[in-house]
Amino acid sequence: MSDEPAIRLTGVGVGYRLARHGPSSLKAFAVELTRRHVRYERLQALTDVTLEVRAGEILGVVGGNGAGKSTLMKAIAGILPPTQGRVVTHGHVAAMIELGAGFSPDLTGRENIVLYGALLGRPPALMRARLEEIAAWAELTEFLDVPIRTYSSGMLARLAFAISIDDSPDVLIVDEILAIGDAEFSVRSGERMDALMRGGAAVVLVSHDLPALAERATRAIWLQRGHVMLEGDPVAVTEAYAAARHVAPGGEVNAS
Repeated sequence: MSDEPAIRLTGVGVGYRLARHGPSSLKAFAVELTRRHVRYERLQALTDVTLEVRAGEILGVVGGNGAGKSTLMKAIAGILPPTQGRVVTHGHVAAMIELGAGFSPDLTGRENIVLYGALLGRPPALMRARLEEIAAWAELTEFLDVPIRTYSSGMLARLAFAISIDDSPDVLIVDEILAIGDAEFSVRSGERMDALMRGGAAVVLVSHDLPALAERATRAIWLQRGHVMLEGDPVAVTEAYAAARHVAPGGEVNAS
């Protein structure tokens, strides 16, 4: 196995240029743009993030809304290029960032397995060959031929996760999978991530479920306004984050 980390971020920053105030219509915006009256401001979603995740590690990520978690995941997945710094990943990357993103609601579960797999870079013939096994793992065999707009959020979670982990990715990026679905699914998804880790996968796991994340992760970071506030032992990181925020009894973090 290579000594290189599966994921390496060096001085990564991601910024957006946003119009300071929006015109009332597209025509008005075009007029203001032509007259150079549109004013922009810079939104820095990530600032100087440097970290590594090695094969067999689960990096837990905590932070409130707007902390930069989604931006970080998209940068690692290669969806969003950094405006500063560098992101390097090794091997095949599977990202579960937005539940159902890439699914077509009017297509059946069967058709969406092939479509979603194609978006992950897998040949349609391979996805058709693996279709029954994927559906069985997701416990959706009897729902394969109905449009997925009829699926519950838990069913969508199971389907997306089953497709993502079917090919044993080298890097798995997961957003809130532990908070969706029933207890049995949470256990099975955790066991599957353990199996991927034993096979050498690096996992990035984002969750507001602090106890579950502290138990599952091998290391954690706390993001706040695009900065890494703390990195280290997942229990210590989640406790520090919880202490700095108002935490509801169930472990869910609410903005203070």
